[in-house]
Amino acid sequence: MSNIYVQEPPCEGKVCLETTVGEIDIELWSRECPKACRNFVQLCLEGYYDKTKFFRVVPDFIVQGGDPTNTGSGGDSIFGVPFKDEFHSRLRMVRRGLVAMANSGKDDNGSQFFFTLAATKELQNKHTVFGKVVGDTIFNMIRLAEGHLEDGDRPKYPHKIIRTRVLINPFPDIIPREGINQEIEKGKKSKPKSKMKATKDFKLLSFGEEAEDDEESIDVASKSSKGKGKSAHDLAADTNLLKGMDEEDSDSSEEESEDDEEKKAAELNSIKDKFLKRKAEKEMMTIRTKLKKTDVVEEFLQKEQMDNKDDFEGEYECPLKKERMKRKEEVQKELKALTKELQVKKKKDIVEDEPVEERMTEKERNNDMLLEYHKEQKKYKAKESIPKKKASREEETLAILAKFKNKLSGIKVDEEEQEESIADQKEAVDDDEEYEGDDWMKNTLRFDANDPVVAKDASTKDDDWFDIYDPRNPLNKRRRDKDKVEGDKKEKDRMKMAL
Repeated sequence: MSNIYVQEPPCEGKVCLETTVGEIDIELWSRECPKACRNFVQLCLEGYYDKTKFFRVVPDFIVQGGDPTNTGSGGDSIFGVPFKDEFHSRLRMVRRGLVAMANSGKDDNGSQFFFTLAATKELQNKHTVFGKVVGDTIFNMIRLAEGHLEDGDRPKYPHKIIRTRVLINPFPDIIPREGINQEIEKGKKSKPKSKMKATKDFKLLSFGEEAEDDEESIDVASKSSKGKGKSAHDLAADTNLLKGMDEEDSDSSEEESEDDEEKKAAELNSIKDKFLKRKAEKEMMTIRTKLKKTDVVEEFLQKEQMDNKDDFEGEYECPLKKERMKRKEEVQKELKALTKELQVKKKKDIVEDEPVEERMTEKERNNDMLLEYHKEQKKYKAKESIPKKKASREEETLAILAKFKNKLSGIKVDEEEQEESIADQKEAVDDDEEYEGDDWMKNTLRFDANDPVVAKDASTKDDDWFDIYDPRNPLNKRRRDKDKVEGDKKEKDRMKMAL
């Protein structure tokens, strides 16, 4: 399949069909098939394919659509007449996912098109291939063939094209024509507008009288100022809000606004000053507490707080007090933890101090196995426990080693006794017996010698000497014959003696 995709030319243009099975992206070969691509793109821009059905499905072959009448005999091209076929040597119907024009014969292309569901070589050079389905949307295209068929190739519930979108237009000079819907709207007669004025029913409102008064005042203002620009103040008949107000009232309002602004600015400045003063005092207090951590500083801070209550927002918390409180809480927690540990240890000691025999029942006392177990347990408990600390543990191990060395150096053994002990040791190793007592300290540690073995001297004859001769040698043959003769004589003499 890979060689098929390489042989196909590059595409220029992309259209998306939004169908009932999902989106189907189609890339167009606008260079190889300019007429078919232009026809398809312009029909998509005009919404010609919107709400059309895929009226024909042949499983494992094609899915056909693009007919607004949904019969297979309708659909026109943008040129007004059928246009010619456009074949290309590199565009072959050898796979699924290709888009081609449907026709009823040679050079009879309109608006209908079809998707290939497999290789359709029998349609080669009969239909114009102008596009291909790309990406994962090919699986949506395959779903168009699913469903129950009636009358051979007519689906019972056909899928539809909801709308079309041109993502990349290879023909920027296309101008969409007026669609069918626009022509229908033009043909419809527009209803004449009524000349009746709207009237308000004031009886329906609870404040109808007030609304009537407002309406009358607006009517009077509109009649008096015909042909002039009107503001909201002019429409209302309030003398205080009209344009023609006295100049004295305007001057007085300006002066009052200036006074208000000055007052606001002064208040803002005073608030800023107070805020800065408080901030500076707090910073100074924190610096003092850091420099002098004494009780005198705390007293001084308390006095300042009492004297200047207005400048402080809430109570000032000294950092020294905070640290002390934290330390107290930590110490209290440690004390509680230690007391709990001591209580648990005391309980354990009380239980251990009680003799085991007293806690045992009569059945347990009669059990010999259990008594032996308790005796061994006492032996192990009687031994001194190894200290956990590193320094004391090292000292103890060194002391044990020194004691062991002294014990070894104090033992003196004769050579005869040593040989006997070595023999006993070998026997014990063979029997897999364990040593008991200090007798094993009398033995010296000896290793087998792994010295290199020296070659024997060929000039000297030892007990291990032996002769090597070649049977093929004539001298050796004579010797064998001689030995044979002598052997036969001896055998004859032995037989004679027996007789």
